[in-house]
Amino acid sequence: MDKSHMNDGPGFIDRNSLIEAELEALFQVSCVLSRSLNLHETLKAVLEVLNDQAGMERGIVTLRDQRSDKLKIKAVHGLAPEVVAEVSYQPGEGILGTILEDGQAMVIERLDQEPEFLDRLGYYDPTLPFLAEPIIIGNLDPVGVIAAQPAPGRVMLLHERARFLKMVANLIAQSVRLSWEVDNEKQTLKSERDQLRQVVQGSYSFDNIVGHTEVMRRVFEQVQQVSKWNTTVLIRGESGTGKELIANAIHYNSPRSSESFIKLNCAALPDNLLESELFGHEKGAFTGAINQRKGRFEQADGGTIFLDEIGEITPAFQAKLLRVLQEGEFERVGGTKTLKVNVRVVAATNRNLEQEVEDGDFREDLYYRLNVMPINLPSLHERVEDIPDLAAYLVDKIARQQGRKLSLSDSAVRVLMRYNWPGNVRELENCLERAAVMCSDGSIDAQVIGLTGIEEKLYNGPSVPKAAPAKRAATTTYDDPDMDERERVIAALEQTGWVQAKAARLLNMTPRQIAYRIQTLNIKVQKI
Repeated sequence: MDKSHMNDGPGFIDRNSLIEAELEALFQVSCVLSRSLNLHETLKAVLEVLNDQAGMERGIVTLRDQRSDKLKIKAVHGLAPEVVAEVSYQPGEGILGTILEDGQAMVIERLDQEPEFLDRLGYYDPTLPFLAEPIIIGNLDPVGVIAAQPAPGRVMLLHERARFLKMVANLIAQSVRLSWEVDNEKQTLKSERDQLRQVVQGSYSFDNIVGHTEVMRRVFEQVQQVSKWNTTVLIRGESGTGKELIANAIHYNSPRSSESFIKLNCAALPDNLLESELFGHEKGAFTGAINQRKGRFEQADGGTIFLDEIGEITPAFQAKLLRVLQEGEFERVGGTKTLKVNVRVVAATNRNLEQEVEDGDFREDLYYRLNVMPINLPSLHERVEDIPDLAAYLVDKIARQQGRKLSLSDSAVRVLMRYNWPGNVRELENCLERAAVMCSDGSIDAQVIGLTGIEEKLYNGPSVPKAAPAKRAATTTYDDPDMDERERVIAALEQTGWVQAKAARLLNMTPRQIAYRIQTLNIKVQKI
């Protein structure tokens, strides 16, 4: 008689009752598998359903390790994780390893009669049946095994019970596939994040901040020192001097570099929006607040927040900002719960805060809270000697953006060094980008720089400081062999105070010849 189809005796249930119990169990299993992507917790819950609803005791789920190819236990009903943590099976080893290797189910009527059973867990009843099914994703090789023992009162209809276990294995297979896809996607994103972080950190390393003048060396030393600590930093300087670049360098060279770096331009928003942007808001706090929203300070928790144009905030909002800077505490707009964050603050301004404190437009206590470690960035006309290196760096950057080779001639650099640059590095970059657009062959020379409008500003505008022409004339003489004809004429005119007759004598020309050169070379004559 086939013992697997016994249906009488004490404690046995009939086929219809068993089918109903298994249908209910399948429904419960599908609900469990749809609730969470935490595969370990989900598998434990599935085995609990099998035990409580379907009379399948001592359930075990094993999965193939994607690195070692071993079969590792992921969940066992009734055993703590630490008990089974070190137990694994090679493909072909024992009952579970054999199923993993050949992909065939096993129905064992009495476990102690199976020679391949290894009993590594010492957990199973050797007098009961043992059912095991491979977990297969699509048409691929098995990725795991699910096994269980029918409860003593439910040992009949073993092949029907095995079919039920196969249904559960198919449901689990889909969850395993989804979980592995999510894990692989997470790993890919993590790898991309780490690569991007390395690129960003490389982009904002100290080596990428251009400047060798004394004033810039002082800035580098300050940035290197302050990056090590959590001190609040106030970066000061004219618009376009690179305050945001310094803020990036401070964060990405600090112990917080692996955490968030959140930026906000305080001048871009009115007080009501600025408060919501910095501190967040609760659902229903105001019209349009349909969801709760985290503010910039919450987003930056553990990292750094950069508050650009800090001098633009109103006195009314300064008091609210002071509290979060002092205590690290705030409430969302429309909320009552006090939130606490650990954020490093780096602020920047181009305004004279001392004068604003004196005038009563900026709170003195907020000024001292921000001005813990001030870093003053020089304007570009204060570090003219850095212009050649800056220009070369920016031309390389523009070349990468345009996907072509660009070169910058010495004659172009000399023109750049004669200009005052009221817009600082930002204006220099804009000028070079215009020049790159206007040069078809990729060679940026003095003539191309002239097309950007710089020379018109240089000779007709008020931006040239009085001391600048004399200082630069000393380094630019008309007999420099590297000069082209246009530069040589300009240099001679500068040395003679723009008196054309004197310049003509220096160049061994007649006044008519130099006038012709000025006209044909499109030289803007400066009025002295």
